Amino acid sequence: MIYPWHQSAWQQLSTCGDRLPNAWLLYGQRDIGKLAFARELARVLLCEQPPHAFAACGECASCHLSAQGTHPDCYELTPLIEDEDNAKKLLHIKIEAVREVIDNIHLTPLRAPRRVVLIHPAESMNVQAANALLKVLEEPSPSVIFLLVTHNRDRLLPTIKSRCRQFLLPTPTHGEALAYLHAQKIPNAEAMLAFHGGSPLFSVDEKNQHLRHELMPVLVVPKLLAILDYAALFDKEKQPLAVFLDWFDKWLIDIIATAQGGTPVFYPDHADDLTELADKLPLLPLIALRDRVTELVPFGQHTLNVKLALESLLIDYLKLTL
Repeated sequence: MIYPWHQSAWQQLSTCGDRLPNAWLLYGQRDIGKLAFARELARVLLCEQPPHAFAACGECASCHLSAQGTHPDCYELTPLIEDEDNAKKLLHIKIEAVREVIDNIHLTPLRAPRRVVLIHPAESMNVQAANALLKVLEEPSPSVIFLLVTHNRDRLLPTIKSRCRQFLLPTPTHGEALAYLHAQKIPNAEAMLAFHGGSPLFSVDEKNQHLRHELMPVLVVPKLLAILDYAALFDKEKQPLAVFLDWFDKWLIDIIATAQGGTPVFYPDHADDLTELADKLPLLPLIALRDRVTELVPFGQHTLNVKLALESLLIDYLKLTL
């Protein structure tokens, strides 16, 4: 599926014709349809009877297999939580997964004219996996095309980026994104779109929505007992720390932006509260607190004591108001 805001990018890609490079790096903001774009490109590349236009025929066996996600010449690598008990894990693509693909891609394709390897998000490869992929990209097979999808290309090895054709997928305009959300009948679409940074393909989780709603009074008027109660509630729901870090970081960004004369980006419906906080909270300690949040981001899926981490961050936030 190609979303409306990516139609021009698709047309640009179609001008490559049969001169496609062996490796593409599709990058852009999270939740704007990059993976859907890559999967549609894979369908075209695997189609056995492509029409003159840059599109899959939708009728051949390869197209049917692609639609079901079972094409034998398409490999999709993505990080998974390995623990059967849903214990929190650092999410990454491991070297074993990359090696398994490498062992197969040099074989003759089973159905399609070529093989396609789709890796998303590419920045989730650990160092060993990235280095294993790099060796293949340095000596690419003409019958294999790699599609790497990333939300953060700065976290990729420079050597991997240099061996890929980098292709930016644009974020939809505010009007395009809002029209899409209204068509999907998403409630409170304007505020939800702002919170997700203009990306319209966010997932709506009722449990998370409830937790975020409960967090707002704590952030607007922080009190010790309310902080302790909220940390216990969040921990009870077994959400990863990454969820809270995202919410809290966006709140701090909006306070800092407001303090420097800007307008809130993520919580515009709390503009008055943010203005009041920006007037009384010291700017440099706020920035230091946000730095702490940023340092914890790589451990957002780790088996940390989530309750203690929340209490520590929110109590430091409380101290700024005293």
